[in-house]
Amino acid sequence: MKRNTKNVAKKKSEKNKAAAKHEKEQEIKQTAEKEMAEKADDKSQEADKIQELESRYNEVNDKYLRLYSEFDNYRKRTIKERLELSKTASEEVIIDLLPVLDDFDRALKSTENIENCDPVKEGIKLIYNKLYGVLDKRGLKPIESIGTPFDTDFHEAITYIPAPSEELKNKVVDEIQKGYKLHDKVIRYTKVVIGQ
Repeated sequence: MKRNTKNVAKKKSEKNKAAAKHEKEQEIKQTAEKEMAEKADDKSQEADKIQELESRYNEVNDKYLRLYSEFDNYRKRTIKERLELSKTASEEVIIDLLPVLDDFDRALKSTENIENCDPVKEGIKLIYNKLYGVLDKRGLKPIESIGTPFDTDFHEAITYIPAPSEELKNKVVDEIQKGYKLHDKVIRYTKVVIGQ
């Protein structure tokens, strides 16, 4: 009987060992599954963090590009304004001198029919040419208009008259007051008569 008890005890011990081994395997399996779940969860969290960081990066990069573009436009605009300012810095003075040019034009025209005043004509022409030369160097250009099509960008219509010929219909027939451009900017429109 002792042997029987020993066998039973041995079998029990083997069963216990097998059960313990099985429990240990189950525990290892559960631990491994837990670790895998944690790793998967960690990977998911890392992926979320990466996605969030990429989103932030794209947002910051977009803001940077917009700011850079805005600054570049500002820089170009200020350069253009400075150039425009330097070109037209003397605009007011030149505008004030335009009536003087007009008076010289009228003085020259009034001496055309008078005889024996050649020295006066020459003196007026010299002064006119010098004044006009100085203004020309500063960028002042007359607007040529007689015989050209009427253009509201350069002309101011004073009146309409019947056109002397078919060719002059809707064109400038006469110039009442000369117009001028300072560089590319019109500073005084030409006052004109239009043929209809």
